[in-house]
Amino acid sequence: MKANLAHAALFSALLTAATTPVLAEPEKFVVDDEHFSMAFEVMHIGYAPVIGMFRDIEGRFEFDETANELSSGTLIFRSDSVFTNHDKRDEHLRKPDFLDSKKYPEVTFELTDFETTGENTGTVTGDLTMLGKTRPVDVNVTLNKSDKYPIGHKDYTLGISAEATIKRSDWGMTYGLDPDLVGDEVKLRFGFEAIKDSSFF
Repeated sequence: MKANLAHAALFSALLTAATTPVLAEPEKFVVDDEHFSMAFEVMHIGYAPVIGMFRDIEGRFEFDETANELSSGTLIFRSDSVFTNHDKRDEHLRKPDFLDSKKYPEVTFELTDFETTGENTGTVTGDLTMLGKTRPVDVNVTLNKSDKYPIGHKDYTLGISAEATIKRSDWGMTYGLDPDLVGDEVKLRFGFEAIKDSSFF
Protein backbone atom coordinates (compact mmCIF):
# COMPACT_ATOMS: atom_id res chain seq x y z
CA MET A 1 0.00 0.00 0.00
CA LYS A 2 2.78 2.41 0.94
CA ALA A 3 4.59 1.57 -2.31
CA ASN A 4 1.45 2.32 -4.32
CA LEU A 5 1.03 5.67 -2.56
CA ALA A 6 4.68 6.52 -3.22
CA HIS A 7 4.32 5.65 -6.89
CA ALA A 8 1.16 7.75 -7.13
CA ALA A 9 2.86 10.73 -5.49
CA LEU A 10 5.84 10.42 -7.82
CA PHE A 11 3.57 10.22 -10.88
CA SER A 12 1.63 13.29 -9.70
CA ALA A 13 4.85 15.26 -9.19
CA LEU A 14 6.12 14.34 -12.65
CA LEU A 15 2.78 15.24 -14.23
CA THR A 16 2.80 18.62 -12.46
CA ALA A 17 6.35 19.32 -13.58
CA ALA A 18 5.49 18.41 -17.14
CA THR A 19 2.44 20.67 -17.31
CA THR A 20 3.84 23.69 -15.41
CA PRO A 21 5.15 26.32 -17.85
CA VAL A 22 8.85 27.15 -17.56
CA LEU A 23 9.27 30.85 -16.85
CA ALA A 24 12.11 32.48 -18.76
CA GLU A 25 14.71 34.36 -16.77
CA PRO A 26 15.80 37.87 -17.78
CA GLU A 27 19.06 37.83 -19.71
CA LYS A 28 21.88 40.21 -18.91
CA PHE A 29 23.22 42.45 -21.66
CA VAL A 30 26.12 44.86 -21.86
CA VAL A 31 26.18 47.82 -24.26
CA ASP A 32 28.83 47.43 -26.93
CA ASP A 33 30.77 50.69 -26.72
CA GLU A 34 32.15 50.08 -30.22
CA HIS A 35 28.62 50.21 -31.61
CA PHE A 36 26.95 52.96 -29.65
CA SER A 37 25.87 56.44 -30.73
CA MET A 38 24.17 59.03 -28.54
CA ALA A 39 23.38 62.30 -30.31
CA PHE A 40 21.86 65.46 -28.86
CA GLU A 41 20.40 68.40 -30.75
CA VAL A 42 19.99 71.96 -29.42
CA MET A 43 18.82 75.03 -31.33
CA HIS A 44 21.35 77.90 -31.60
CA ILE A 45 19.82 81.42 -31.60
CA GLY A 46 16.90 80.05 -33.63
CA TYR A 47 19.07 79.66 -36.73
CA ALA A 48 20.14 76.02 -36.80
CA PRO A 49 20.53 73.10 -34.42
CA VAL A 50 23.90 72.19 -32.98
CA ILE A 51 24.32 68.42 -33.03
CA GLY A 52 26.71 66.72 -30.65
CA MET A 53 27.41 63.44 -28.94
CA PHE A 54 29.10 61.75 -26.00
CA ARG A 55 31.99 59.52 -26.98
CA ASP A 56 32.60 57.66 -23.70
CA ILE A 57 29.71 55.55 -22.38
CA GLU A 58 28.98 52.28 -20.64
CA GLY A 59 25.73 50.49 -19.99
CA ARG A 60 24.02 47.27 -18.99
CA PHE A 61 20.48 45.99 -18.56
CA GLU A 62 18.37 42.89 -17.98
CA PHE A 63 15.80 41.91 -20.59
CA ASP A 64 13.36 39.00 -20.91
CA GLU A 65 12.81 38.80 -24.65
CA THR A 66 10.13 36.10 -24.38
CA ALA A 67 7.98 38.22 -22.07
CA ASN A 68 9.18 41.48 -23.63
CA GLU A 69 10.07 42.83 -20.19
CA LEU A 70 12.95 45.12 -19.30
CA SER A 71 13.64 44.73 -15.59
CA SER A 72 16.69 46.89 -14.88
CA GLY A 73 19.23 49.02 -16.67
CA THR A 74 21.88 51.72 -16.35
CA LEU A 75 23.64 54.00 -18.83
CA ILE A 76 26.62 56.13 -17.84
CA PHE A 77 28.05 58.97 -19.94
CA ARG A 78 31.38 60.67 -19.22
CA SER A 79 30.44 64.34 -19.39
CA ASP A 80 33.91 65.44 -20.51
CA SER A 81 33.60 63.22 -23.60
CA VAL A 82 31.10 65.67 -25.15
CA PHE A 83 31.86 66.38 -28.79
CA THR A 84 30.29 68.88 -31.23
CA ASN A 85 33.13 69.14 -33.78
CA HIS A 86 34.25 72.53 -32.42
CA ASP A 87 37.03 72.60 -29.80
CA LYS A 88 36.18 75.97 -28.24
CA ARG A 89 32.50 75.11 -27.94
CA ASP A 90 33.30 71.68 -26.47
CA GLU A 91 35.50 73.29 -23.81
CA HIS A 92 32.65 75.65 -22.94
CA LEU A 93 30.24 72.72 -22.65
CA ARG A 94 32.54 71.11 -20.08
CA LYS A 95 32.52 74.25 -17.91
CA PRO A 96 30.00 75.15 -15.14
CA ASP A 97 27.75 76.99 -17.63
CA PHE A 98 26.74 73.59 -18.99
CA LEU A 99 27.97 70.12 -17.90
CA ASP A 100 30.48 71.21 -15.21
CA SER A 101 32.54 68.11 -15.95
CA LYS A 102 35.12 68.57 -13.20
CA LYS A 103 32.45 68.59 -10.50
CA TYR A 104 30.06 66.15 -12.21
CA PRO A 105 32.10 63.73 -14.33
CA GLU A 106 29.17 61.42 -15.05
CA VAL A 107 25.66 61.71 -16.44
CA THR A 108 23.62 58.63 -15.52
CA PHE A 109 20.30 57.12 -16.54
CA GLU A 110 18.77 54.47 -14.24
CA LEU A 111 15.72 52.53 -15.41
CA THR A 112 12.69 52.63 -13.11
CA ASP A 113 9.86 51.29 -15.32
CA PHE A 114 9.10 49.81 -18.73
CA GLU A 115 5.87 49.68 -20.71
CA THR A 116 5.38 47.71 -23.92
CA THR A 117 3.73 49.78 -26.66
CA GLY A 118 4.00 47.37 -29.60
CA GLU A 119 5.51 44.13 -30.86
CA ASN A 120 9.02 45.58 -30.81
CA THR A 121 8.53 48.98 -29.13
CA GLY A 122 8.21 50.30 -25.62
CA THR A 123 8.64 53.26 -23.31
CA VAL A 124 11.45 53.21 -20.80
CA THR A 125 11.05 55.48 -17.79
CA GLY A 126 14.18 56.25 -15.84
CA ASP A 127 15.94 58.70 -13.57
CA LEU A 128 18.38 60.99 -15.38
CA THR A 129 21.00 62.43 -13.04
CA MET A 130 22.94 65.44 -14.27
CA LEU A 131 24.55 68.38 -12.43
CA GLY A 132 23.63 66.74 -9.14
CA LYS A 133 19.90 66.71 -9.90
CA THR A 134 17.72 63.70 -10.70
CA ARG A 135 14.60 63.94 -12.84
CA PRO A 136 12.38 61.31 -14.53
CA VAL A 137 12.62 60.92 -18.30
CA ASP A 138 10.56 58.84 -20.76
CA VAL A 139 12.50 57.23 -23.61
CA ASN A 140 10.81 55.64 -26.63
CA VAL A 141 12.69 52.47 -27.62
CA THR A 142 12.58 50.15 -30.63
CA LEU A 143 14.12 46.69 -30.79
CA ASN A 144 15.43 46.57 -34.35
CA LYS A 145 16.93 43.10 -34.35
CA SER A 146 17.87 40.26 -32.01
CA ASP A 147 20.04 37.41 -33.24
CA LYS A 148 23.43 35.76 -33.02
CA TYR A 149 26.02 38.22 -34.31
CA PRO A 150 27.21 37.17 -37.80
CA ILE A 151 30.83 38.29 -37.38
CA GLY A 152 33.37 39.08 -34.67
CA HIS A 153 32.24 37.98 -31.20
CA LYS A 154 29.26 35.97 -32.60
CA ASP A 155 27.31 36.32 -29.34
CA TYR A 156 23.56 36.90 -29.14
CA THR A 157 23.01 40.63 -29.70
CA LEU A 158 20.20 43.15 -29.56
CA GLY A 159 20.05 46.19 -31.83
CA ILE A 160 18.17 49.13 -30.33
CA SER A 161 17.10 52.65 -31.33
CA ALA A 162 15.74 55.16 -28.82
CA GLU A 163 14.79 58.81 -28.57
CA ALA A 164 13.65 61.34 -25.99
CA THR A 165 13.25 65.08 -25.50
CA ILE A 166 14.19 66.93 -22.31
CA LYS A 167 14.47 70.52 -21.09
CA ARG A 168 17.97 71.24 -19.79
CA SER A 169 16.61 73.88 -17.41
CA ASP A 170 14.96 71.06 -15.41
CA TRP A 171 18.48 70.20 -14.27
CA GLY A 172 19.46 73.81 -13.60
CA MET A 173 21.31 74.32 -16.88
CA THR A 174 20.06 77.79 -17.77
CA TYR A 175 22.99 79.42 -19.61
CA GLY A 176 21.86 81.29 -22.74
CA LEU A 177 18.13 80.92 -22.14
CA ASP A 178 17.59 84.66 -21.75
CA PRO A 179 18.10 86.02 -24.32
CA ASP A 180 17.34 82.98 -26.48
CA LEU A 181 20.89 82.11 -27.47
CA VAL A 182 20.81 78.40 -26.67
CA GLY A 183 17.58 76.42 -26.77
CA ASP A 184 16.10 74.83 -23.67
CA GLU A 185 14.77 71.78 -25.50
CA VAL A 186 17.29 69.01 -26.10
CA LYS A 187 16.47 66.17 -28.46
CA LEU A 188 18.24 62.89 -27.68
CA ARG A 189 18.74 59.98 -30.07
CA PHE A 190 20.40 56.65 -29.29
CA GLY A 191 21.47 53.75 -31.48
CA PHE A 192 23.38 50.83 -30.03
CA GLU A 193 24.06 47.12 -29.93
CA ALA A 194 23.97 45.15 -26.68
CA ILE A 195 25.65 41.78 -26.20
CA LYS A 196 24.37 38.98 -23.98
CA ASP A 197 27.20 38.16 -21.63
CA SER A 198 26.79 37.44 -17.92
CA SER A 199 30.52 37.84 -17.28
CA PHE A 200 30.05 41.62 -17.16
CA PHE A 201 27.88 41.43 -14.00
